[in-house]
Amino acid sequence: MNPFFKQVYEAVEQIPYGRVMSYGQIARGLGRPKAAREVGRAMRYCPDNLPWWRVVMADGGIAGGGYADMRRELLAAENVVFLSNGCVNMELCCIKL
Repeated sequence: MNPFFKQVYEAVEQIPYGRVMSYGQIARGLGRPKAAREVGRAMRYCPDNLPWWRVVMADGGIAGGGYADMRRELLAAENVVFLSNGCVNMELCCIKL
């Protein structure tokens, strides 16, 4: 397995219930501040047992292509707060690094 992907998955595993992190936050936390897209690439292959739905875009937007609706439902089930524009309220729900 790609060592960076493994680090991404270890970070995702640590995101608590009802909270989110952005792709960029994960990249910065791993010491690679310009690697948000690489985090996104890793998330395409994320193991099913990890809370993949807790990773969102920097503005709180929901990524996921065909899984965007499922991701939104999973976040809502964890009482994640959304703004009127449909984005996650990052001030309330984002882990601060």
